[in-house]
Amino acid sequence: MRLRDPDEGDRTGGGGRPTQYGPRVTAAAVYLYSGRFLSKDRTATALAELVGIPLSAGTVAAMAARSATDLEGVLTAVREHLAGAEVIGADETGLRVAGKLHWVHCARTGKYTLIDCHPQRGTAGINALGVLTGVMVHDAWAPYDTYTTATHQLCVAHVLRELQAITDTAPADTWCWATQAADALVALHRLTLDAATTGTPVDPTALATHTRQLRHAAHIGISQTSPRGTTLMATRHALACRLLDRETDYLCFTRDLRVPADNNGSEHDIRMIKLRQKVQKVSGCLRTLTGARQFCAIRSYLSTATKHGIGQFPALVQLAEGHPWIPATS
Repeated sequence: MRLRDPDEGDRTGGGGRPTQYGPRVTAAAVYLYSGRFLSKDRTATALAELVGIPLSAGTVAAMAARSATDLEGVLTAVREHLAGAEVIGADETGLRVAGKLHWVHCARTGKYTLIDCHPQRGTAGINALGVLTGVMVHDAWAPYDTYTTATHQLCVAHVLRELQAITDTAPADTWCWATQAADALVALHRLTLDAATTGTPVDPTALATHTRQLRHAAHIGISQTSPRGTTLMATRHALACRLLDRETDYLCFTRDLRVPADNNGSEHDIRMIKLRQKVQKVSGCLRTLTGARQFCAIRSYLSTATKHGIGQFPALVQLAEGHPWIPATS
């Protein structure tokens, strides 16, 4: 027996009138499609088999498009909150749309998420977000450095992975500059975590010791890789130079305890896009840039609502009812 949405509109409608669905049906479809990454076809099949609601893939797409359109006010509020944030994380990832590589850009804090899709990975795509100010936490992707009025925190997690790759190929039981650099960064991070937990300043003596160890390791790395005879050696040389030249940007978190040492939060917020890309390979979804941007808008809404302790489905019901949840102004 089919379960009927209590808010469901007239489904029989004479004279060829289109079938209408209530807000909970719409919310369920958008939840499965944008919240749980089913394809449009699978979303329609799931609702038909589970609760006897006969939707088409086209109806699911229309529901998602309408939901994204109704989020304009929410996204404006999120953008305003992010533009006023003192610390913001930024990241980007590739996404194939209409057979071409596009880029999904993300800006976020612990309370707000803004995601959008753009044909370009560089400053044009970043500028489209319109929120990158204050302290920016990001990877070493060069376009972020063009924002000269911002303070930069380069992601320590990223560079630790680069250093680990060097350590993994070093001869066993031998000293490796990359290992010392990584150990120093980890120790510096631990210092700041301890200071934040106890509410005390970072130990200046320990800070100076570990910073000196990091510099020493970078200098040795530069010396050992200076021939740059292979592409791999040149890459490692560039890494060692970056550790030295961008020390201020890698260690911003030691001077300002509000700043995280890594960009893991942004990676988590944007990781969901990769799940959609996996579905895309099977179902052929995200065939247009408009559809990709609609998906990103809904993901921005769901992520921000979740960060405020609001469940995704209740938030989508509110959206379908015509009064989406909007984060309060400060």
